[in-house]
Amino acid sequence: MKARVSMLFAVMCFFGVLSFAAESPFMGTWKLNEAKSKIAPGAQKNHTVVYEAAGDNTKITVDGTSGKGEAVHNEWTGKFDGKEYPVTGDATSDSRSYKQVDSHTLAMTIKKGGKVTQTGQIVVAPDGKSRTVTTTTIADDGKKSTSTVVYDKQ
Repeated sequence: MKARVSMLFAVMCFFGVLSFAAESPFMGTWKLNEAKSKIAPGAQKNHTVVYEAAGDNTKITVDGTSGKGEAVHNEWTGKFDGKEYPVTGDATSDSRSYKQVDSHTLAMTIKKGGKVTQTGQIVVAPDGKSRTVTTTTIADDGKKSTSTVVYDKQ
């Protein structure tokens, strides 16, 4: 009887560790699927986006091309708690906030000089193989453009 209880306890601990260690569906490397995307004219194209753990934070690294075809690289490290965290390497923004809406959805706000320049939503598919990023960009003149960009998990 004692051996059976010990074995049951060990199995429960094992599954507890597995569920704790399960990664967020956002984590990993995501590659742009341009054929499935609708990118606004002149908008930046993020070819590769990497989500990775950085201590108790998440680090997001973006590589792509600007609307003018120039290479871009920027990084953000923070939590999905709705608070602003700084962005490095991005001429179009200096802070981003991400808020976890549910297990597969993030809401994001991007700012430059304290002014909102972009809002959006990131949704990872239930199978975890793709994610869709829908953004609304607000230009300096107040005009808005919308992009829906699809990424495939690598």
